[in-house]
Amino acid sequence: MMTHDDIARMTAPERLALIGDLWDSLSEEDTPLPMPQFQELQRRMVSFDRDRTHATSWEHLKAELIERAP
Repeated sequence: MMTHDDIARMTAPERLALIGDLWDSLSEEDTPLPMPQFQELQRRMVSFDRDRTHATSWEHLKAELIERAP
């Protein structure tokens, strides 16, 4: 088992990878969405399905965010 000191000695990328691994280990049952968030997600999916021509790809969005970063 990792201790707080073990984690503190990790580099930032190692800690971020650990966070990702921990998050990925959770199931949908472990992290249910509150009803308002679920409803908003459903609303957005319906909007997306209705008109995909206005959707933005992850690659485009990521490039835009990187460009905006200070």
